[in-house]
Amino acid sequence: MPLRLRYMRLADIQEVVAIDRLSFQPSWRHESYRFELNESRSSHMVVLERRTAPSASTHAGWLNKLRGRLNGTAAESSCGDILGYGGIWSIADEAHISTIATHPTQRGNGYGEILLAGMIGKALRLGAGYIVLEVRVSNQVAQSLYEKYGFSRFERRRRYYASDGEDAWDMRLTLDEAARRRYQRLYGRLQARHDLADAYSCKAHPRP
Repeated sequence: MPLRLRYMRLADIQEVVAIDRLSFQPSWRHESYRFELNESRSSHMVVLERRTAPSASTHAGWLNKLRGRLNGTAAESSCGDILGYGGIWSIADEAHISTIATHPTQRGNGYGEILLAGMIGKALRLGAGYIVLEVRVSNQVAQSLYEKYGFSRFERRRRYYASDGEDAWDMRLTLDEAARRRYQRLYGRLQARHDLADAYSCKAHPRP
């Protein structure tokens, strides 16, 4: 199945919020995503989508394509289903993974790893020195994935999650040459396995 990583767009928010509500409690609001996309100068939000062929050959597809050109939004039209999303904040030498999730029906397919690797690639290209994230102490699956890419536990944050008071591990990855080589090796395998196109990690932010 052909997949694509790309920057999140305003048109994606409804689908992203639906996944967020199924994944987290409390979840981010629509307004939070609009802020990340329109106003935050440090945010780099990403979606993973299943690429599908556009219906440009049909009458409806032709009309939609024409409307997009007239409105100047042709490049913003979506051509796939969103499988997951994520985001990093780039502040000085730090890249902070603010959120990451895949749709519950799509878990177990390696899509979370694709999102993580894409954000590591973005952090490297932004020149970050290290990456930070928080993860529930009970989430062993996620911790194993982060450790695969070289993250290690930095400190335990007591009662970090307001919904139930669970602790979180603060995990960090120093983006040295060893981390870069590990990322390149693992990400190359992901791209080959999933027929993955990356229009995120190596692309400039599409802010106006």
